[in-house]
Amino acid sequence: MQSVLFVCNFNAVRSACAEALARHYFGRSVYVQSAGVRGGEPTDPFMISALDEIGIDASRHRPRTLEELAEWEGLNFDLIVSLSPEAHHAALELTRTVAADVEYWPTPDPTVSQGSREQRLDAYRDVRDGLGFRIRQRLR
Repeated sequence: MQSVLFVCNFNAVRSACAEALARHYFGRSVYVQSAGVRGGEPTDPFMISALDEIGIDASRHRPRTLEELAEWEGLNFDLIVSLSPEAHHAALELTRTVAADVEYWPTPDPTVSQGSREQRLDAYRDVRDGLGFRIRQRLR
């Protein structure tokens, strides 16, 4: 595995988290990017906090769309990992013109969690930890 793209709806939570984790675990041995199907959302502060707890600084992440990434550098990846149903559909559409394997890792959207700040942050931690486990297993 030389390159991987993580895709979700807005590139503000799940795919941004996956990108940060993969870079943390694998450094330069795997080229990693992330993108969203749609734009318009800022990087989520709860995601930044959840990653900060484990020593990963994601504060500089700027969400981008698949279209922006395609214009910026192209979409030549060995693996595209989709993290939401909408992203999976978009990833499958990409394979009409891009030779890449696509995997769907259904990942809950922590932004829909409710409750206290700590309860909401727990939902982000669960996503972080689940993605971290899968990334370490798949990309090693």
